[in-house]
Amino acid sequence: AGGGNVEGLKAMVTHMMSDDVPLVISRQILQTLCQEVVTTLPAEQQKETAAFALEKMSPRVMSFDEQVSVLREGLSKLYQNDAEWSRAAKMLAGIDLDSGTRVLSDEYKLRKCVQIAMLYLEDDDAVNADTFIKKASFLLSACKDDTLEYQFKTCYARILDGKGRFVEAALRYYDLSQTKIGLVTGEGKQVGEADLAAALTNAITCAILAAAGPQRSRVLTTLYKDERCARLPVFSLMEKVYLERILRNDEVQAFSANLKPHQLGVESEDGMSIVSRAVIEHNLLSASKLYNNIMVTDLGQLLGVDPRLAEETAAKMIGEERMTGKIDQVDGLIYFQDPKDASAAMVQFDDQILDVCNQVNALIDLMDKKGILPEDA
Repeated sequence: AGGGNVEGLKAMVTHMMSDDVPLVISRQILQTLCQEVVTTLPAEQQKETAAFALEKMSPRVMSFDEQVSVLREGLSKLYQNDAEWSRAAKMLAGIDLDSGTRVLSDEYKLRKCVQIAMLYLEDDDAVNADTFIKKASFLLSACKDDTLEYQFKTCYARILDGKGRFVEAALRYYDLSQTKIGLVTGEGKQVGEADLAAALTNAITCAILAAAGPQRSRVLTTLYKDERCARLPVFSLMEKVYLERILRNDEVQAFSANLKPHQLGVESEDGMSIVSRAVIEHNLLSASKLYNNIMVTDLGQLLGVDPRLAEETAAKMIGEERMTGKIDQVDGLIYFQDPKDASAAMVQFDDQILDVCNQVNALIDLMDKKGILPEDA
């Protein structure tokens, strides 16, 4: 192989795959040949030879799964060097991790699944990455490698972020921000202060982008109480969100400038961008704390959106129990109510009913004593 005779190598592969060569012999020779191909051939010759060998082995892949793995891992490295991340991931995904002809450890399977997920994420492909991180999750319990576990957690947080599940992503990023400094993350790198700050910033970003409501409020409370957040550039905006203050356009634009491409995308449901939806819902929730009621037209002006969109957003949030209130479409009014006030009103109502019942009982007792209570009472 060192001579780079690609045609000669192809001829040898073809001969080894023929019925004239016993399987035991062809396996041994092809194993040596594959190792030579991935370690000695120049990149382009390796790609050509490996692709040819994989094609020849495909009809009998079960008999040559170890040789196929060697070639696929070699090609994946070449594609990674060329920054062809998805292609590299697909090459590794072709390795049969559930092969019945060879025994693979759970750690090896976990490592490959996480590696494939990481490669897909390099191309922002959260959907395919999710497929392999789910496979990895079933193998994680047996993992004793802290580095591999850290890589899994990082992948999972990024996948949740990429799929728009921002509350869950925020919690996962926050968990990563508490990783022990000095942990080896792979390729000679270690977790440092900058990594923890980046994870914490990602947690805050996802919390701000999350749907306004009780779940987001709980996450924001956790983050706000963490003293490390006060040192981050994004803290001032997070503080306003936590304190339920209305966000200004210039603040939103400054925040948007640091977002990732998928966080600037458009949601398929209503065509509204993720950032716009998050800001409108937050400002609407903030307005509900300032006003007992407001005209739909005035609310639209306050939020800087069409009144119809303001009303639809309010209806959605009320319907999903993320905000307490009601809409009077006849008068064009939205009535807000703090959940705490609603609870207090219910208690007061119950007390009034109890007081009336006690007064009725006292009246009946008095009538009974005076002998004026009807016999059938």
